Amino acid sequence: MPSKKALVRRPGPRLAEGLVTHIEREKVDPDLAVEQWEAYVEALGAHGWETIEVDPEDDCPDSVFVEDTVVMYRNVALITRPGAESRRAETAGVEEAVARLGCSVNWVWEPGTLDGGDVLKVGDTVYVGRGGRTNAAGVQQVRAAFEPLGARVVAVPVSKVLHLKSAVTALPDGTVVGHIPHVDRPSLFPRFLSVPEESGAHVVLLGGHRVLMAASAPQTAELLTGLGLEVVTVDISEFEKLEGCVTCLSVRMRELYA
Repeated sequence: MPSKKALVRRPGPRLAEGLVTHIEREKVDPDLAVEQWEAYVEALGAHGWETIEVDPEDDCPDSVFVEDTVVMYRNVALITRPGAESRRAETAGVEEAVARLGCSVNWVWEPGTLDGGDVLKVGDTVYVGRGGRTNAAGVQQVRAAFEPLGARVVAVPVSKVLHLKSAVTALPDGTVVGHIPHVDRPSLFPRFLSVPEESGAHVVLLGGHRVLMAASAPQTAELLTGLGLEVVTVDISEFEKLEGCVTCLSVRMRELYA
């Protein structure tokens, strides 16, 4: 059976120093962030996900955004080379975690840069955002790693937000959802649904017709409920202050087999 494992990483003591690029810096409450992270992990567990906590990286303020450190396709883990040099120390602990799970491990090498938040998988199509954190060499290395396995890699321009998945994610039926002001080229996606809130563009597929969303997008939650989806919401306000969203707080591993 397909797996339901998710890598997570506890926020460190320097979280409030995390990078911000496209928004103004706001004060982050580290204690509240830990509470919100624990509630996020509990929400995954409540819907059948086994969470695997990666060793903390307390000297890396952004390390809680574990999705940026590895991209999964089937049982292959591509360890990224983050576009922000200050984040590159985050990958070692994640590499150890995926190796322990029996993944085949590959790496992005210089001059390539790749953040996992720039990669959106819809079936066997792998969209890779080409923008501030992921460069053309990074896109090329995603192709080299995944196309021999049957993936179709599509490069997507990203200029208005930090990562591709800051702009778009996908519903269980493959429809891509996004907040139009933040999407460079909606026409690149065969099925696209515009949502009314920025954070409404961020969904985690929990299984079946259930999706996890931030509590900051009530209008989008109502829209998706009206489409027959079961919406689970979590408050991640402290992470949103750092351009984080529900997708980047975990790495969902759906295709590991026992």
